[in-house]
Amino acid sequence: MRSNAVKLGATLAAVTLSLFASVARAEEHAVEGGIDTKNLTTLPTADQKPATSPDDPPPIEPHKKGVVLQSSLGAMGFVGQFRHVAPPAPWLKLQLGYEPIKYLMAFGEGDLFFTDTSQLQDPPKTKAFAAFGFGAGLRGTVPITEHFSIFLEGSVGLTKADIAKSALANIGYKNAESLNPYFGGHLGVEWYQLDRHLAIGLAGGVRDLTGFKKTIGTSDTPIAWDGALSLRYTF
Repeated sequence: MRSNAVKLGATLAAVTLSLFASVARAEEHAVEGGIDTKNLTTLPTADQKPATSPDDPPPIEPHKKGVVLQSSLGAMGFVGQFRHVAPPAPWLKLQLGYEPIKYLMAFGEGDLFFTDTSQLQDPPKTKAFAAFGFGAGLRGTVPITEHFSIFLEGSVGLTKADIAKSALANIGYKNAESLNPYFGGHLGVEWYQLDRHLAIGLAGGVRDLTGFKKTIGTSDTPIAWDGALSLRYTF
């Protein structure tokens, strides 16, 4: 009995070794033929797609909120009687704001424009001058897509022309030479970049420049229009 058991055990061991040798030879042939059976994975079916692909665009990070610095470059023109005094002017604007929530921003602003009196006075009487202003306001933003949004903002502040004393007073615009209130509003769009800190904007609006109201002769509502391209950075 014992000899029979030994023979059976030897036979089973020989069969097992033979099977392992066959499997090893099969794997060697597979690798030599360009197929590594150890690293084979199930290929996706027609209804399945790989989770990621090298050709896929990078994921879009959410719009960042926080402290916002924005600069704008554009033009300002006049609708009231002052349009007969000064032509449209190059316009610069700077805003510093804070977004307590994603789509609401409180901001302070400062702006500067350069023009002259060439619409009313011929050289050499023409007076070139700059005007500056500063104020504060609120902006509300509505998202349209992951990349674009529209915004509406309103602001109030003070503005004045920096010109020789009485140069504007003599032609009927005395108040423009001192600080007077303005009230303005803008509508615009923003395009968010892949860098979530950056956005490019385009906006236009109107403001009531109360100090540029004519004080001699026919009075009017001193409305000005403006439009600008802007770049903003959110810290």
